[in-house]
Amino acid sequence: MTRLRTFERDGLVFDVRDEGPADGDVVVLLHGFPQDASAWDEVVPHLHAAGLRTLAPDQRGYSPGARPDGREAYRLREIVADTLALLDAAGVGRAHLVGHDWGGAVGWAATARHPERFASAVVLSTPHPGALGHAATHSLQVLRSWYMGLFQIPMVPELVVPPGLGYALRASGLPAARAEHYVRRMAEPGAFSGALGWYRAFGLGVAAALPRMLDPRGRPPAPRPDHPSWTGPTTYVWGRRDVALGRAAAERTGRFVRGDYRFVELDAGHWLPETRPAEVAAEILERAVGRVAR
Repeated sequence: MTRLRTFERDGLVFDVRDEGPADGDVVVLLHGFPQDASAWDEVVPHLHAAGLRTLAPDQRGYSPGARPDGREAYRLREIVADTLALLDAAGVGRAHLVGHDWGGAVGWAATARHPERFASAVVLSTPHPGALGHAATHSLQVLRSWYMGLFQIPMVPELVVPPGLGYALRASGLPAARAEHYVRRMAEPGAFSGALGWYRAFGLGVAAALPRMLDPRGRPPAPRPDHPSWTGPTTYVWGRRDVALGRAAAERTGRFVRGDYRFVELDAGHWLPETRPAEVAAEILERAVGRVAR
């Protein structure tokens, strides 16, 4: 089997790490901000040892060949479509999906919109969007997410954020070597604007989502005939010391999940793939191959 090094969609070229046993069940690993596929470096050896193949892309805005301009290019529907294009390029009909931070947001969206393509989901740090929306209007979550407002401003974040990015990442609990690596990647031409594109596209959808965010019932939307509901096995892993994502949304996430659901709370911060790789791998393996020794 030829290993993927890149895949294409709509003229964009994405870098991808295709590793592990060629005949193993596939786990797709989606990073967040401001990471890249190397965020999973300490996780994937555990998965490969269990016979799993991993596909870890540098996502839209992060791959040098996939940094389009404009907010619309970073809508979740586009990024979900990138994930499906990766599966198609790899010849994979159905995979286990794992996402951290913004990669977790893609995980929630992809499984909801295309449940037939995924066997399980493990989401790290990022609560279900319904739970996050409710928490934004019923807790202090909006204060934790203040930076999202800053990122909506044209050009200003590109000028004021990069000089302090390394310090901010280290202060939030990311190991220094990892922080330095991500800062170097964000210094590439167009990389930081591409990464901010995810936040700026999110801003476009906030007004439309406000009625759901303000709904005190906090329930999953009713299934639609043209939009099958995800009922596959789902694990949500949250670090209780996460500076960006608080307990209110974490604990409410289960209300928005149908089917087999597991909530795992770790004594950790936000950067779970980098700082808790063994625990993260164990949760992935539990979904992908059955219960494993802890």
